[in-house]
Amino acid sequence: MAQTRVLMAVPRFSSGSFWNYGKTCDLLGAKYPAAPLGLITVAAMLPKDWDIRFIDGNTGDLTDADIAWADMVMTGGMLPQQFDTVTIMERVQKVGRPVVIGGPDATSSPDVYAAADFLVLGEAEGILDSFVAAWLAGERKGRFEAEKFQADVTTTPTPRFDLLNLKDYLHVGVQFSRGCPFTCEFCDIIELYGRKPRTKMNGQMLAELDAVLRLGYRGHVDFVDDNLVGNKKALKAFLPDLIAWQKRNGYPFEFSTEASINLADDADLLEMMRQANFFALFVGIESPDPETLRQMQKKQNTRRSIPESIHKLYRAGMFVTAGFIVGFDNEKDGVGDGIVQLIEDSAIPVAMVGLLYALPNTQLTRRLEKEGRLHPTHDVDSGGVEADQCTAGLNFDTIRPRRDALVDFLEVVDRSYAPEAYFGRVR
Repeated sequence: MAQTRVLMAVPRFSSGSFWNYGKTCDLLGAKYPAAPLGLITVAAMLPKDWDIRFIDGNTGDLTDADIAWADMVMTGGMLPQQFDTVTIMERVQKVGRPVVIGGPDATSSPDVYAAADFLVLGEAEGILDSFVAAWLAGERKGRFEAEKFQADVTTTPTPRFDLLNLKDYLHVGVQFSRGCPFTCEFCDIIELYGRKPRTKMNGQMLAELDAVLRLGYRGHVDFVDDNLVGNKKALKAFLPDLIAWQKRNGYPFEFSTEASINLADDADLLEMMRQANFFALFVGIESPDPETLRQMQKKQNTRRSIPESIHKLYRAGMFVTAGFIVGFDNEKDGVGDGIVQLIEDSAIPVAMVGLLYALPNTQLTRRLEKEGRLHPTHDVDSGGVEADQCTAGLNFDTIRPRRDALVDFLEVVDRSYAPEAYFGRVR
């Protein structure tokens, strides 16, 4: 059989996304903040003799000639990439090539991609071999769905970082764990990856860093784990090896990640992260109101002083980017004042302020659907609004007057990013 030619096409993110940081990219000579990780990991799982061409729509253009070259096109991503994923699917099928779609959005909303030739749903380690076998057997349509939460991440190969033009990005991503032990109602991570975080082996993780280092990359590496401290025992066993690797290689990387606020309670863990050269954290704070936090099932944020916890992270040498959400059912009028005060008290330099969005297949979405409040197109990105779900949220009927929630949202954005307030926090 002739060698299979695979075009991997990363869909564009919505251009108005909070995370795009276009001006920062311009300043530093990059094209996009984050290098893609999902498709280059899938690429490493494909047969070694397959010919792979890789295009990131966030840094380059997908041409008709690229599509015509391929025997198949693989694409897919997250909800803010949905509109471009569907566009790619339509382009590919128009010229008679089969399209293979996977990733978290297809897994959560497969009906949106029902026209795809192949759907590969769930974690790739658990299902990709079945897809490859079907392709080699001559099948040109099919649906393959992995059993949830069963993928063995210790078998995940080193991603194909060599497929990337690393100069295009502000930072490169790696992943140590999948899953989160908490039960936040609005979050889809526990629906996609479960509540028992699975981690890679130490040597496996260091091999990924070796691969990035060999390509000549130096600088910012992001651990894309949705909660790096979800499995503290495994993380504490890994960090000494990471510290030794950094020392051995002259500290070529500075690390960022996302973690729950309970990280601040563990002085030993903070010290190890400091020694490993972690410099930035994203923390989901969501709300200053304990009752709102309890309703969203984020009780871990009610058990400690948020400002004190954030300042502990600062003292460990890390700056904090924090997430806040407006639009919960039992919010009180003027919640914006409390969020702004918490941002000021915590001296948070970058506050990601969003409107509540009912993501597909979450506890929140199921509750709203049962209550008859969920909008029919809640999981469809029309592409007509140049924003992501953080700024185009409230895809359900709110209990508070919708206008009041929007006023609070705009107040937080306006006040927290007023020049005098912003530079007062970061000075």
